[in-house]
Amino acid sequence: MVANIKRLIEQVAKEKDLPERVVEYALKNAIAIAIKKDKRIRDALDIEFTHEGIRVYVVKKKGRRKDKLPLEISTEDVNRIAAFAAKEEFLSELERAERERGFLEYKELEGEVVTGIVRKVLEGGDLLVDLGKVEAVLPRREQIPGERYQAGDRVKALLLDVKKLKGEPRLILSRTHPLFLQRLLETEIPEVAEKDIEVKATARVPGERAKVAVHAQDMKMDPVGIVVGLRGSRIQPISSELCGEKIDVIRWTEDEEEFIRRSLSPAQPTAMRIIPDEERVEVAVPKDQLSLAIGKRGINVKLAHKLTGWHIDVMSEEDFEKLSELRQQEEESG
Repeated sequence: MVANIKRLIEQVAKEKDLPERVVEYALKNAIAIAIKKDKRIRDALDIEFTHEGIRVYVVKKKGRRKDKLPLEISTEDVNRIAAFAAKEEFLSELERAERERGFLEYKELEGEVVTGIVRKVLEGGDLLVDLGKVEAVLPRREQIPGERYQAGDRVKALLLDVKKLKGEPRLILSRTHPLFLQRLLETEIPEVAEKDIEVKATARVPGERAKVAVHAQDMKMDPVGIVVGLRGSRIQPISSELCGEKIDVIRWTEDEEEFIRRSLSPAQPTAMRIIPDEERVEVAVPKDQLSLAIGKRGINVKLAHKLTGWHIDVMSEEDFEKLSELRQQEEESG
């Protein structure tokens, strides 16, 4: 983090008796507001303080996913606007922070794992969870199928959404979101927490099965072996937290064809035809591996699709060959 920004945050936190993370959140918010005004940007902005300076990202929502794209803005512009924001917008943001201390503390934890106590099971199966300073709701739809809770139980979940409803904080939890699995990996596995190993993608059918793609910058490292642990010792506690969800860990690669091949594990594809225009791929597997590749109720191929982003048509080697011949005949006759 830039040294003078860090000092500012520490100083203001002490003066206002606020946690440093709340002051940092208020400052980032002030800078984001000032940049949006100056550049007339409507999208949400994400601000990061690094040793190199202030980085600005545009946040685009794609369903339940959030993509961050670097904003094309000069360092001089960022510094100018940030200096203005620190004087003008920051004061109003701090006042708001003081009024809404509890809300902002949890807003800053959005996307992280929290632990609380079930206070009440509401009608319909939603849970009212006490997080300490505030209460949150774990909706039935965000619970893993089959799990049951009663008042007094401890529950760990992803803080999925923090917003205001009629002026009051409303916190929504989730145990089914793919990000919950990613955060558990970051919490439980030191090499992931320290970013020696990166979780590139996750896909889940909650309570049943999940796939995780991992990557290590150091080619000498075995990211799959490290994440799984000796005889599954590292991945098993995470699986247990997710009600026995079976977690396949695969090695990520930039080679899309190879990544698709690995995503269908434990099946071993023998041939592949990528159709880029349709974002679709046809995959051949030995006949005796067809049900393995597709998975029970189509789960394996569904997870492979979520993990890679490709629509995957799995077929036997014989059907793949017949389809190839048919296409060749069509091309020759056309």
